[in-house]
Amino acid sequence: MQRKLITRRTMIAAAGSAIAAGGAGLAVPARAAGLKPTRSMRGGSNNYRPGAPIVERIGNGGFWMTGTVRRAGDGMPLAGQRIQIWAHTTEGHERDPQSHGATLTDAEGNFRLEMPQIVPAFGQPHGHLAYDSEDFQTVFLRPVMASAADKTLEAHFVLEPV
Repeated sequence: MQRKLITRRTMIAAAGSAIAAGGAGLAVPARAAGLKPTRSMRGGSNNYRPGAPIVERIGNGGFWMTGTVRRAGDGMPLAGQRIQIWAHTTEGHERDPQSHGATLTDAEGNFRLEMPQIVPAFGQPHGHLAYDSEDFQTVFLRPVMASAADKTLEAHFVLEPV
């Protein structure tokens, strides 16, 4: 039986390989395996309009709503998912039909929709977003902006299959 010697050189080489493998993203699936689904936020469904049309832009634009959509568990990006967006803006209230629109996620699960500047409603500048299609549980979000002067707002969905 041949005996393997563990030397300082083999330890350094093994550690370097482990670091390189982690840095190359090989450890990512293990971290993503427990990605929990997003839960709906209180007030997220206020003034929701089922079936809002998919649009290129809401109103005259100037403000960007962006985010990502991923699958719970493994964190895989979800392409082609419908996200509805609405808010109280410089061009209308969140209850107005012209303040609503939807967009689809790209191949990497990203979405982006231009809309008018969000203004405070009930003292807070905030947006509303919904995932409301059939393949995953419905989720309503109501993220609050740090400042009414912000020109972007991000929201991220982690969806649980139905």
